Amino acid sequence: MLRRRQRRTRRQPRFRGLSINKVIPNAITVSATCAGLTGIRFAIEGRWEYAAAAILIAAVLDALDGRMARLLKASSEFGAELDSLSDFVSFGAAPAMIMYYWLLNGLGGIGWAVALFFAICMGLRLARFNSSLDKLPPYAYNYFQGVPAPAGAGLALLPMLLTFVLPEVKEYMAPELIAVWLLGAALLLVSSLPTYSFKKMKIPPHMMIPGLALFALALALLVGKTWATMSVVLIGYLATFPFSYRSYMRLKAEAEHIQGLDDEEGGQGPGDSGDADGGDGNPVQLRSVD
Repeated sequence: MLRRRQRRTRRQPRFRGLSINKVIPNAITVSATCAGLTGIRFAIEGRWEYAAAAILIAAVLDALDGRMARLLKASSEFGAELDSLSDFVSFGAAPAMIMYYWLLNGLGGIGWAVALFFAICMGLRLARFNSSLDKLPPYAYNYFQGVPAPAGAGLALLPMLLTFVLPEVKEYMAPELIAVWLLGAALLLVSSLPTYSFKKMKIPPHMMIPGLALFALALALLVGKTWATMSVVLIGYLATFPFSYRSYMRLKAEAEHIQGLDDEEGGQGPGDSGDADGGDGNPVQLRSVD
């Protein structure tokens, strides 16, 4: 009898508590989802500034959850899937609904179709990003393919943000104009346009103090003049597209040139004296983006 009890005791599975380190990042992700959904509620109530603020909060939380997961060594496949779902809700469905209730509903079914198109493009953009994480060439790691989800949501809301700063601008915000703008933002999401990935850029040591001062200034402006600062940042982000495209194409051309030299070297016989170093004995290397 005693042996049977011991066997039963051994067979009983032990309950293992979930580590708090794994809960914190997922809790932040869920909070971002709640913020996005709350933005839809504010839009239904016609509280536009609160709706935009909810999306801004979701963007801040989205920037924190991944970093927190890496800091706590709590990255998981579940967390990655939850983050994608949160991004679709907060940066796809929520901005589409906000813009629909703001002005697009004046177009009836066409306005609703435009809102759906933006949300679908956001889902496609997230699916493409998740499926191409391990397939990027080395020169592409400092770039996104298309506009990232939080930036896409910000661009979608930009016309509304401008009316917070300059209320008289709303007189020129026709539903047709907003529809065209939202279509453009949606196409940027699924485009192949290379855009800067600022989170992977490194600041030179001599620029650390000026960089911190600039960050403090931007933070102060964001607190004091939230919508004006956000509008300027988004317009400035749009202005970086030509530069990101040019630098990306330059790096791509250099990589293809090096690959061509390597192929020539591989095709040479044992007696050939050619090399892939440009003729001066030094290997050709990619130049980093300034």
